[in-house]
Amino acid sequence: MEAAARFGGAGYLFVYAALAGRRCLRARGGLHPSRGTALTTKPVLLAVLAVTWLNPHVYLDTVLLLGSLASVHGQMRWGFGLGAFGASLLWFTVLGYGAAVLRPMFAKPQAWQLLDAGTAAVMVLLGVTMLARG
Repeated sequence: MEAAARFGGAGYLFVYAALAGRRCLRARGGLHPSRGTALTTKPVLLAVLAVTWLNPHVYLDTVLLLGSLASVHGQMRWGFGLGAFGASLLWFTVLGYGAAVLRPMFAKPQAWQLLDAGTAAVMVLLGVTMLARG
């Protein structure tokens, strides 16, 4: 069973790498956001709230995963939870502002080629590592 999971996982990574490699070689356009009308604050906030609170991963990751990990830290479980909250807040803040900063760069097809090439390389490396550890 373990071998099947290992080979299946490695196969998935190799297919993902092949798809990223194909995108890299095709080099179709860059990021061209629509130039339509700007949304008002209310629909944007409602969409953010819906994506946040209706997403089952919010509950799975927060309650089950982080709750399970925090429970092994005994008296420091609340510190662990606050640290996880702070890291999440920092991650999503950097992600949002980073996207705005990198937007001009990803308007160029070469940036997408580089990203896809890097993705393909990482997926191949992970797949080979997964097979080698068996």
